[in-house]
Amino acid sequence: ILPGVPLTAPLCQCLCLAPTFELALQIGRVVERMGQFCADVKVTFAVQGNLAPGTRLKEQIVIGTPGTVLDWCFKRRLLDPGTISVFVLDEADIMIDTQGFCSQSIRVQRALRPDCQLLLFSATFKTAVWQFATQLVANPIVIKLRQEELTLSTIRQYYFVCESRWDKYRALCNIYGSITIGQAIIFCQTRKLAEWLSLAMTADGHRVAMLTAELTVEQRADVIQRFRDGKEKVLVTTNVCARGIDVKQVTIVVNFNLPGTWSKEPDFETYLHRIGRAGRFGKKGIAFNMVERRNLHLVRLIEEHFQTEIKRLDPDDMDELEKIDA
Repeated sequence: ILPGVPLTAPLCQCLCLAPTFELALQIGRVVERMGQFCADVKVTFAVQGNLAPGTRLKEQIVIGTPGTVLDWCFKRRLLDPGTISVFVLDEADIMIDTQGFCSQSIRVQRALRPDCQLLLFSATFKTAVWQFATQLVANPIVIKLRQEELTLSTIRQYYFVCESRWDKYRALCNIYGSITIGQAIIFCQTRKLAEWLSLAMTADGHRVAMLTAELTVEQRADVIQRFRDGKEKVLVTTNVCARGIDVKQVTIVVNFNLPGTWSKEPDFETYLHRIGRAGRFGKKGIAFNMVERRNLHLVRLIEEHFQTEIKRLDPDDMDELEKIDA
């Protein structure tokens, strides 16, 4: 982004779209840190209500979610797509594969000038998404990791066989009773389950925050910031936090439910993004998976897909758990 932005022009020249406001904020913080010695480069976030109608944007870099950016471009006329020279889609597989995001992103992209540079980033690309992406970017330069490089060698992966949510909770308590944990992110399949788990852990004395899509933008930003600051040590969430959120202190990720598709197959992309919240920036991390016996085949499919090992643990074997060094 930064090399593509002329420093002297006080207008938007780079537009970056992300699927969630949390990720947009994180991207902005990284850009600001990397550009701290570029005195004239400024960043703004496309957030509903952030700017009054008629405001003239002077920031060179705008980062936001597709719906709000679309509103800024075509309804409120705060952003002129014709001035943009660099267009970025982060988590491009979600942006292309999700119907609402896809149509919004394409509408913005079609309004850009022909010589605008398009950059697409994601840890995962499904075949259908990849084929569609090549329609957006003609003759693209592709930088792609091999499949076996995607699971992050710094993350050790384990699973427990648990038949009920109480079995899973007991296994979780045993983890906390055996391992020194900095901060942890626990992924649940539904908001209702996340609420139940948050209440149970809070009642047992853990400092817990909960992040779900139902919260407002302001509430979600506050939850993430408090977790970053270490005011809460456990973040219980749904897939809203699976992608792109980097918190250096996170050493443990727990899949309270394995991510799956509507066809009862493993959601490989979501699994990779979830466990990637641990072991950030080259640090070691651990991923624990709570699996019902009827879903053990999902573990095998994940192992085969990523050519990796997910080791079984006995949730009641405290000696074995204590050997795991987070």
